[in-house]
Amino acid sequence: MTIDILQQQTQLIVRQRIRLMVNQYEVHAVTPDGQEAGVLAFAQQKRLAFKEQVTLYTDDTKQVPVLGFKARQVIDLGATYDVLDAAGASIGLFRKKFGASLLRSTWVLEQPGWPEIVGQERNVFVAIARRFVDYLSWLPYHFDFVVDGRTAFSVERKWGLRDTYRVAIHEPNLDRRLVVAMAVALDALQSR
Repeated sequence: MTIDILQQQTQLIVRQRIRLMVNQYEVHAVTPDGQEAGVLAFAQQKRLAFKEQVTLYTDDTKQVPVLGFKARQVIDLGATYDVLDAAGASIGLFRKKFGASLLRSTWVLEQPGWPEIVGQERNVFVAIARRFVDYLSWLPYHFDFVVDGRTAFSVERKWGLRDTYRVAIHEPNLDRRLVVAMAVALDALQSR
């Protein structure tokens, strides 16, 4: 995956691979007719880390890193996650708004030079059911990330045996690397 190819995408599919000991994800392009296309990135969550860390690579050989995100602190109630490019330079950050997330999960994404992009679960009833009834945690959910009153991007968890997310990107200048990091984080970190 090159940054130019990723930046051209207006839709993505993020699919979790089923593994016992580690979270792994594939990020796919989407064809104009809505079908899944080639793999743009492969993500793996670091095992047994004191601070949450996920690295995205060009593919599942894990030879060429593309970006990653890492928690600033060990305790993750409202933790901030720095999103870094392959060279380790910051390209933005995201954090969970702990108080606002008690009923509906709420995340803030920051891209340099932009106002805050706030993402929140769309359906309050699904959000409450997922929190208070353990066996309903599998319910699909939908996040809209809004900047200046308009939707910048959306992430929708689909029904299925594997966690699959459809990402729709509406802001042409939004850094797709931040969008990919946030979409993966919604699965890797959402239930914490």
